[in-house]
Amino acid sequence: MNKAADKIINVCGIERESIVDGPGFRYVLFVQGCPHRCPGCHNPESHDFNGGTGMTVTEIFADIMKNPHLKGVTFSGGEPFEQTDALVDLGHMIRDAGLSLMSYSGYTLEELKARHDSSTDELLDMLDILVDGRYVESLRNLTLVYRGSENQRVIDMKKTRESGEVTLYRSDFDVEVII
Repeated sequence: MNKAADKIINVCGIERESIVDGPGFRYVLFVQGCPHRCPGCHNPESHDFNGGTGMTVTEIFADIMKNPHLKGVTFSGGEPFEQTDALVDLGHMIRDAGLSLMSYSGYTLEELKARHDSSTDELLDMLDILVDGRYVESLRNLTLVYRGSENQRVIDMKKTRESGEVTLYRSDFDVEVII
């Protein structure tokens, strides 16, 4: 086993078959630990950095590859950008397998870029979609696609990299829903 495969990701939970955490049939990895602790967070059990279960990159990737119907993997949390070193290694394996890669973050894209951290930059460079910004309970909107509050953005990272300007992701589901 190589060093990358030996890296540990502190995991809060796994959803092996999701259709709500990004486009297509997805595997969702919920990492453990979040500094934001947003009031009303739907995963408060993921906040404690001392909780969760340690899993190797290899273990997680093997679990992902058990399902040939997956279109992609989503990193959620907790805060994925608190475990970038190991997630970069997993991300490379996911991309090499031909799967799309999406991540949620309570940080904005601008905050992540301002880190000037090589593993943060590398993870951003391999993402297809980033949902950024803290969850704000007063801006909760159940009609939004892939996000919980109106301040959060669903960013098309490929188009953002190409244009140099934040470009929002648009899906077939981006329609106004009246409840």
